[in-house]
Amino acid sequence: MKYISTRGGAEALGFEDVLLAGLARDGGLYVPEVWPTLTPDTIASFRDKPFVEIAVEVIHPFTGDEISRDELRRMASEAYATFDTSEVTPLVEIKPGLTILELFHGPTLAFKDVAMQLLARLMDHVLEKRGARATIVGATSGDTGGAAIEAFRSSKRVDVVILFPKGRVSDVQRRMMTTPTEPNVHAVAIEGTFDDCQALVKAMFNDHAFRDRVELSGVNSINWARIVAQVTYYFWAASRIGTTEPLSFSVPTGNFGDIFASYVAKRLGLPIDKLIIASNENDILPRAVATGVYAMKDVIATSSPSMDIQISSNFERYLFEASDRDADFVRSSMTSLIATGSFELGRTGSRLKQDFAAVSASEADVADAIRRTKTAYGYVLDPHTACAFVAAERVAPAGNTVILSTAHPAKFPDAIEAITGARPALPAHQAHLMTDAEKFDTLPNSLSSVQKFVLKHCRVAAGTPQ
Repeated sequence: MKYISTRGGAEALGFEDVLLAGLARDGGLYVPEVWPTLTPDTIASFRDKPFVEIAVEVIHPFTGDEISRDELRRMASEAYATFDTSEVTPLVEIKPGLTILELFHGPTLAFKDVAMQLLARLMDHVLEKRGARATIVGATSGDTGGAAIEAFRSSKRVDVVILFPKGRVSDVQRRMMTTPTEPNVHAVAIEGTFDDCQALVKAMFNDHAFRDRVELSGVNSINWARIVAQVTYYFWAASRIGTTEPLSFSVPTGNFGDIFASYVAKRLGLPIDKLIIASNENDILPRAVATGVYAMKDVIATSSPSMDIQISSNFERYLFEASDRDADFVRSSMTSLIATGSFELGRTGSRLKQDFAAVSASEADVADAIRRTKTAYGYVLDPHTACAFVAAERVAPAGNTVILSTAHPAKFPDAIEAITGARPALPAHQAHLMTDAEKFDTLPNSLSSVQKFVLKHCRVAAGTPQ
């Protein structure tokens, strides 16, 4: 299995190199050179398999012969043992035909744990085999940072620096990044938006001298391994619902990673009816579907901060596929986005409308959905999941629809209390979070400032022996 860049200017790499590289050296994102598929019989066999075994069958075609099934099974077993249920991502039917897929049972109460816990073990495995070390720099709109720090906090071969937008994440999200005390993890508040944080990370990857000096790697969903690990729970959901009819999925979407994972599941052979992009008031993706133009606006702060995004990085992967792998089109589109804040979808616009439905939920819509769902079903949605609930109500076809619940409501207690009048409690194992001491740095939205910080704190640049 080889991987190629969406911009056509980087050499093809194997899975291990793509895992460590994150972003391609031409600025593009890696995708499989040839898409694998799973047979209908293989997919049907998932009905009798636990989550770990489904994960192995889904992920192994993407690792090729670089990681064996036995090695992958060991790492997946360790990763998912950190979840508070053996089902890993349990399903809750709230009414006939409408099911919640709970992705928040990992150590940081968000869907990012499903991929991040496995990603950390994959990276440690490869680095150990190579006798190497890496520096991870990531950007977070809320959940990725906590999940990354939790997953890598005991790593002997990885230093982690996470950039988050100052004042634009919830207190719980921030504390999951700032309370770990291990010396290899660092949380940095950037005076700017998530898009600013993401731009800083991409700039560091595109500074090849800096990238090589610190052995830079990434854990954002620009990293292909993040995407493929998220594909697992789509197959899991289908296996447990057990219908012979294709399912529809409504997915809270900011950076286009999770919804792209559902697209990958469909490419692999999972019968899917409709893929629904659920956005908040930062509605760049629904506008792109409706108008055929991807056009940025100012970021609006909402009760679902993980989706307060205007540059959906993984959309580039979809553009590459929808344009029949036209790297020239992808490069010109990304150049236009940087220069003018927009680009025309052209012929990919019609493909986008065929492949996805898209809905944006207002803050009033979100509050109403949370209140109604609690009253009618006794179930409390977090604000991101509420966006997916609204989207499912508006455009999901008749039949079975799965709503992805991407975070525990206790990660957003202020928003939930303001809407419902009741403050959701953290699970008992997280009760210490709000009283633990915090440790983080604050930096301006400056590439040089962040690079100096990384150089100061990473062991690769300091010359620490392997």
